[in-house]
Amino acid sequence: MQSSQLAREIRKGDRRALSKGITLVENEREGASKLLRMLKPSGHAFIVGVTGPPGTGKSTLVDRLIGLYRKKGLSVGVIAVDPTSPITGGALLGDRIRMASHTGDRGVYIRSMASRGWSGGLSRATSQAIQLMDAAGFDIIFLETVGIGQSDIEVVGVAHAVLVVLMPGLGDDVQVSKAGLMEVGDVYVVNKADMVGSDSMVVHLLGLVRGMKSRSPPVIKVSALTGEGLEMLEGAIEVVRSRFGQGDLDLKLRSVRGMIVETARWTLMERLSKASQENAEKLARLVVRNELSMDEAAARLAQ
Repeated sequence: MQSSQLAREIRKGDRRALSKGITLVENEREGASKLLRMLKPSGHAFIVGVTGPPGTGKSTLVDRLIGLYRKKGLSVGVIAVDPTSPITGGALLGDRIRMASHTGDRGVYIRSMASRGWSGGLSRATSQAIQLMDAAGFDIIFLETVGIGQSDIEVVGVAHAVLVVLMPGLGDDVQVSKAGLMEVGDVYVVNKADMVGSDSMVVHLLGLVRGMKSRSPPVIKVSALTGEGLEMLEGAIEVVRSRFGQGDLDLKLRSVRGMIVETARWTLMERLSKASQENAEKLARLVVRNELSMDEAAARLAQ
């Protein structure tokens, strides 16, 4: 299928065409750049990033939020960034399995993407996939990270609203307060509300957010399994979405700026990889012969 025809089908919301388009950009196949140029972002979709340490129930939470937004009549896209299979290089599809209840709903599109070693909890083609889903007309796009630590927080750059999902028993307060997670959230979610320690974790988080000078994001206790607190969480998301709907320029610029930076960084990394293959052997020989230092070799490789 030619890029122009594929672009037309994606604009119509055709799911098969959308899948083909995402596969095209994810695998860097011929025509990907042309397709993306044809499908300039419409800016219609509201992007919700869902991040936090592994095992906090992010996928189950997204599954429940999909249901809430579908009841509102809104179409929902999901990009679930999964760990990479060591055998095939593809996504392990764990998140997609947990959201299987929505697979028959034509108003929901779920795409698993392999991280393929890309840092920041995202996939290298995340921004392009968001662009294609936006062009396909989705109202809400959930972007779930692979399950990250405190320092890998790039999801904040491409989302309009970021949910930081935590749970009791992460270790200690350092898990929460270390630089990273406490700097990026628009909403802090304590999931698994029935677990011992959930109330004390909420109290601790409230103390942290009250100490923030520039903002005071909400802290909400939920149970993705029972539904406790989900409506309150939806309300907190809607506060940010209302700003988006009213044309908040800073909010929109944050997302677009983040996607530009992510795409540019990926392009630079690809160029560096190609340069490495061509020049690393030569530079390594110079280092072994003590004709060049390691730092000098790295600097030449990066030129």
